[in-house]
Amino acid sequence: MTPKGFQFSAVKASIKPWNKEDVGLIVSQLPCAAAGVFTTNRVKAAPVLLDMKHMKGKTHRAILANSGCANAATGKAGYQDSLTSAMQVAELIGCKTDEVFVASTGVIGVPLPMEKITGAMGRLNAWLDVNPDGFTRAIMTTDTKPKSASATVTIGGKETTVWGCAKGAGMFHPNMATMLAFIVTDASVSKTVLKTALKDATDRTFNRATVDGDTSTNDTALLLANGAANGRPVKAGTADYKKFLSALSGVCASLADQLVLDGEGVTRLGEIFVERAASAKDAVRVARSIAGSLLVKTALNGGDPNWGRIVCAAGYSGVRVVPEKMELYFGEHCAFKNGTPTDVAEKTLADEFTKKRVVMRLVLNMGKAEASYLFSDISHEYVSINAHYRT
Repeated sequence: MTPKGFQFSAVKASIKPWNKEDVGLIVSQLPCAAAGVFTTNRVKAAPVLLDMKHMKGKTHRAILANSGCANAATGKAGYQDSLTSAMQVAELIGCKTDEVFVASTGVIGVPLPMEKITGAMGRLNAWLDVNPDGFTRAIMTTDTKPKSASATVTIGGKETTVWGCAKGAGMFHPNMATMLAFIVTDASVSKTVLKTALKDATDRTFNRATVDGDTSTNDTALLLANGAANGRPVKAGTADYKKFLSALSGVCASLADQLVLDGEGVTRLGEIFVERAASAKDAVRVARSIAGSLLVKTALNGGDPNWGRIVCAAGYSGVRVVPEKMELYFGEHCAFKNGTPTDVAEKTLADEFTKKRVVMRLVLNMGKAEASYLFSDISHEYVSINAHYRT
């Protein structure tokens, strides 16, 4: 279910020789408040730079996205191509250029094929409707399936919907997590409140998920709110805000889960819960250290319950931990306690590690804070895909 007042379209522009849509458009019939979270990589793609500038505007109407070309490391010409794309969309739907966001994903260092983008514009406008399926496919690169999620809550007696889609696969790591996410809602939310909500939801979901430790040049999450549900405005600190944030966080969490599970070459998903840390910051640092460990990720791929690698990753996280206080669980089974391995049978632990989703709990017993992290295994297929990505 998609929010009221939004339309979607997608076309096959053949940016790469593949049999799928690769340029997509989201348009709101009403002006929107917007919020965005962008990559912290200092090498930022042209569309990211343009969107950061456009985000300063008061209202927004559309998102244009393409796959197959990242338009990153393309200099002034690349930035002009992104700007030209936004101008063309603005002319089509009748809005200002800075009301249009653009996003790209694909190979770095390749100019955007503007003749193909321009050639797609007429069809994108003509084919706008409420079905988002084509758009979810258009943003895919090495993803094996489209990813979307939605949630509905009642605000001020009005049914309000939050819907989002995302693409990921490889080059996926926190700050942002190559990830593109587009979320739209018919809730009435101011730009200031929307920014707070997106940051909160992102910090707990997209920024706690990793596939391979690489933060992309193009990572972008955009959130548009058009108020078409005609509910009362969502204000910070209210029950309405809690409802909205819960729905938004649920959509982001579902997308993050789908992104990691569909990472390049992924066969298994890991989830590490760090409990009883001295502070929330410590809990996140330990969880991120474990989730990012190549040795932990390869053990996950092999179904090997190598608890030593997890304890080791906690030890080099930079957080003060005491091995004698730690407890490490795979599922409900304790593998490490009081500074030594337990007597739980290896096969019992291995049975947990061969599940599609492996749940681990590391109890630090240093305080009351907690955090969790999603991560994938690293497989031979991941190496094969990325060893020949351009060739």
